[in-house]
Amino acid sequence: MKNEAKIIAALLVGAAAGAALGILLAPDKGDETRKEITDFFAELMEATKEKAQAKAHDIKDYGNNVYNSAKSKFNGIVNGASEYSDEVVEAAKAKARNAADNAKNHASDAADHAKAKVKSAANDANDAIQDA
Repeated sequence: MKNEAKIIAALLVGAAAGAALGILLAPDKGDETRKEITDFFAELMEATKEKAQAKAHDIKDYGNNVYNSAKSKFNGIVNGASEYSDEVVEAAKAKARNAADNAKNHASDAADHAKAKVKSAANDANDAIQDA
């Protein structure tokens, strides 16, 4: 995931550099250039938002799959472990719940982090547009 974040950051930097070059080399009038820049950043923000939402959805799905897999394995162990005492079964359940909770928390944290990055990028783009 770190590589994907680096790629997204590189794309955003490249897009900003391209926009800056476009401004410098544009033969259009100021109003037209500002409109094009606004449209460009609006499209960039939308694309970034969609990618972040897709990634957050993927992370959530991954967390749910991990949770369901852990739950399924745990259920198999519980069903096959009828000769063990109730105390051992309860200890295993607690560990499985903790593992599932940790997986869900990790997925939620990753989604929140992705959302924060998108919001930060949106704010930076908005500031850049406002400064223009």
